[in-house]
Amino acid sequence: MRSFYNHKKVLITGHTGFKGAWLTKILCSWGAEITGVSLPPNTTPNLFGILDLSNKIKANYFIDVCDYKKLKEIIDETKPEIVFHLAAQPLVRDSYNDPLATYNINVIGTANVLQAVKEVGGVKSVVIITTDKVYENKERLEPYNETDSLGGYDPYSASKAAADIVSYSYIRSFFNPSDFGVKHNTLVGIARAGNVIGGGDWAKDRLIPDMVRAIFERQEDVVIRNPNSIRPWQHVLEPLRGYLMLAERLYNGEKKISGAWNFGPYEESFVCVEDLVRTGVSILKHGKYKIIPDNSKHEANILKLDIKKAINELGWKPQLNFIDGLELTFDWYRQFYIGSKEMDGLTNNQITSFFVEK
Repeated sequence: MRSFYNHKKVLITGHTGFKGAWLTKILCSWGAEITGVSLPPNTTPNLFGILDLSNKIKANYFIDVCDYKKLKEIIDETKPEIVFHLAAQPLVRDSYNDPLATYNINVIGTANVLQAVKEVGGVKSVVIITTDKVYENKERLEPYNETDSLGGYDPYSASKAAADIVSYSYIRSFFNPSDFGVKHNTLVGIARAGNVIGGGDWAKDRLIPDMVRAIFERQEDVVIRNPNSIRPWQHVLEPLRGYLMLAERLYNGEKKISGAWNFGPYEESFVCVEDLVRTGVSILKHGKYKIIPDNSKHEANILKLDIKKAINELGWKPQLNFIDGLELTFDWYRQFYIGSKEMDGLTNNQITSFFVEK
C-alpha cells in the first residue's frame, strides 16, 4: 500500500480528529498529497497538533462539511483521486445534548461530500466511514453482519445509520457498480468499525481518554458508568488498514468491492468495560477505578461485529490481540505524559511496525 499511495491525491474530511489524524499521519509517511477538510481540533491537547500535521499536508481547510458550496469548491480546486470521509459528530452522549447538530453533520455532511464528488467528477475512490452502531441493536450475543437491518436508538446511532442509507442511495442512484466505466468512474465503499482505541485521543466521554485524564492528569480514580457493556475493542491502526485496503481496491475498479464492510476484532476482544479498565490499570501499574452507574442516557449493552466478509473477500484481518492494542495505546500515553519530545517518532514507529508484512 505504501507504493500505491505514494503521490496519490487524497482528500480526508475530519483529518483533525483522532482517527483522521492517524490516517493523515500514515498517508503523509507514504508520500500522499493530502488535502484536509475539517473543523479545528476540539480538544487540548490533540494528536493533530502534537504531530504538527498542518505543516505536513498539501492543503488544510478548516471548514464545516455542512458548507456545501465551499466543500465543492475545495474538491473542484484540489482534484482528489481518493476521498476518505471521517468528519462527524462522533459521541453518543453529545448527540442527546444537540441532536439537530448531530443529524446535520452526520447526515447532511455525508450527503454533501457525495454530492460534491458527483458534481465535480474525477474522484475514483470514496470511503465513507460510519460506525458499528448503525445496526438495529437487539442486544443479542451474535455479531452483526453487513446485511443486518440498520437502526439507532440514540441520535448518534440513528444519524450514522441515516448516513449509511444516504451513502447506499448515492451508490445505487449515481455510483452504481453496474454503470461503472459507462456513466461514471467512481466507486464508493462504506466502512463500519468497532470501538477504536489508541494514543492521542482526548475526546470526552470515551473510556481510554477518561482513563488517562483521571490517572495522569488528575491522579484520581477512573469512573466507570456502564461496567458490563461489551464492545468490539480494536487499535486504531486496525480499521485504518481496512479503510486503506478498501480505497485501493475501489480505485483499481473492483466493482464487487463497492458497498458496506465491517472492521472489528476477533471474538477475544469483545470485552466488557470493567475488564478493559482493570487490564489497563494492570498494564500501567498505576491507578484505580470505581463504578458509578449512569443510566440517564441509553447506550447499548452488547455490540459485536461479524468480520468474515472483510477477511474472506477483502483480505483484511485483525493483526493485534486485545492486550497488544492496549499496550500500544498506553505506551503512547505514558510517553506523552512523561514529556517525551519524540511523539512523532513514536507514532511513526507504531505505524511502521504495524504495517510490516505479516
